[in-house]
Amino acid sequence: MTSWSGFPPLTTTVQVDEKWSYVGKKEKNCDPDRPADRLKGDCWDHVALDADSRLVVEVVVGPRTADLAHQLLDGVKGRLGGRVPALLTSDEYAAYADVIVSVFGQDVTPSRTGKPGRPAGPRKVPPAGMCYATVHKTRVKNRVVSVDERVIFGALPAGSRANTSYLERPNGTDRHRNARKGRKTYRFSKAWAAHASMTHFTLRSDNFCWAVRTLATKDASGRKHPRTPAMAAGLADHVWSLKEWVTRPGVQR
Repeated sequence: MTSWSGFPPLTTTVQVDEKWSYVGKKEKNCDPDRPADRLKGDCWDHVALDADSRLVVEVVVGPRTADLAHQLLDGVKGRLGGRVPALLTSDEYAAYADVIVSVFGQDVTPSRTGKPGRPAGPRKVPPAGMCYATVHKTRVKNRVVSVDERVIFGALPAGSRANTSYLERPNGTDRHRNARKGRKTYRFSKAWAAHASMTHFTLRSDNFCWAVRTLATKDASGRKHPRTPAMAAGLADHVWSLKEWVTRPGVQR
């Protein structure tokens, strides 16, 4: 899990989202002039998920900023060996549009127009063959009443829909399994490093140790065989125990 080379080059659809939690105290109670509060306050899980295999491709923990979004997508690009996914979807977080072009974009130098003045320099444009779409949720009294997809650039692949539902389901599971992510609890993280470590532990262990019901396959007799995201992605051939995942070296030599 610590080496991008272990990931298959088959990921074509990526969903990204951010999940809120906090460390030490709520952001509104933090004093920016107090050194002890610098590693406290709002802490977001930036997660990228392979929608087909449910594999957590990359996780970045920290404040909700464009820099963290860039780290997330830069990690995704490394995991995919530099490949460009055919479809990337997110919520309407404004930072993603520019970050996607910065990470995956192609350098283009406009041709000379022959007119007076300095010629236009090279610029980044959205990559060919990639579609970026967002999900717009309409709420009434804090309840979602409709969901609309909005294509930012590119064209949706045939038969595809823009959504983040495959990622929002693991977000709910993570809040259930990781007590420090509860919205109203005394079990919140007290240290930033512990919070980040536990986030990686719960999200990445799901890849190998948590069988997903909708990924199960049936044999000729109709018997179901459970599969984890890692099995669906071709990274494992069985459901790992947690002990097996913890004790297996991240990098094989």
